[in-house]
Amino acid sequence: MIRPCQDKDFSDILDIINDAAGAYKGIIPSDCWHEPYMSPEKLAFEINDGIRFSGWEEDGKLVGVMGIQDVKDVTLIRHAYVRTAYRNKGIGGQLLKYLRATAQRKVLIGTWKDAVWAIRFYEKHGFSCIDGAEKDRLLKAYWKIPSRQVETSVVLEMNNEGQKPG
Repeated sequence: MIRPCQDKDFSDILDIINDAAGAYKGIIPSDCWHEPYMSPEKLAFEINDGIRFSGWEEDGKLVGVMGIQDVKDVTLIRHAYVRTAYRNKGIGGQLLKYLRATAQRKVLIGTWKDAVWAIRFYEKHGFSCIDGAEKDRLLKAYWKIPSRQVETSVVLEMNNEGQKPG
């Protein structure tokens, strides 16, 4: 079941992100990797910056989360993670579908360039990869990330009607 996350879910959101982010260890450039991947302070900053999390709950336990953030004239999908033990069961796809349905504007997603499984997941759900100068422009315009992360990331795009851009 999908539900909006609440303040009481903070620890579970943090646990899910750090559990699932283990898949990125060795994929994310070592100078961008942190232990833990997401600190409580960073998660609090992200939430205070406008990210609204929704979660997938099974048997009363939050097992997946995905955030949405309106920035300027677009909607960003942020921090999409499913606990390791619950992966490959369609949870991420259901969360993405749910959040896309709530978006009123063009939807953008950023992820690490070398996380090919993440890119394939988003492409499977109708997003198209943007690279090069346009990718850099979008990351600088809509995300608050270091320049090294801009260099090592991609952006995927879909408009709010669910059609691939173009």
